[in-house]
Amino acid sequence: MSLKLRLNEDLKAAMKSRDEAALSALRLLKSAITTREIEVGHDLDDDEVIKLVEKALKQRRESIGVYRQAGREDLAGREEAEARVLEKYQPEQLSPEALDKLVEEAIAETGAVSAKQMGAVMKAVLAKAGARADGKTVSAAVKNRLAKL
Repeated sequence: MSLKLRLNEDLKAAMKSRDEAALSALRLLKSAITTREIEVGHDLDDDEVIKLVEKALKQRRESIGVYRQAGREDLAGREEAEARVLEKYQPEQLSPEALDKLVEEAIAETGAVSAKQMGAVMKAVLAKAGARADGKTVSAAVKNRLAKL
């Protein structure tokens, strides 16, 4: 089943169960998918949908931080509930060990010997990891490994 079909089925289930957080998150995601399809002029495949899910998750996480700084736990809680719904549509994330292995391979491929070459290593790792690792986690792993060189 494609990700878009799964999204539609989950949206119907959320409507039946009256799950407000799921309804809100899934409606916004479906709207983003439709908008993107109009922009590019074709139906999105699963990889493109995953990128939109990542973008929506990133927005939720940033909002949670802003709401917490402003003392708005009610809004932060709502964003967290929506983020939990969206996380179901992400592929399984890489384990720290698997990520370290990818970083090692990327360092060997690029011949990086200092932190100045972090960008090249990041690019190589993100190309291999795809949606299975977020940029912040990859950045920390690459920075940590390059510091040991």
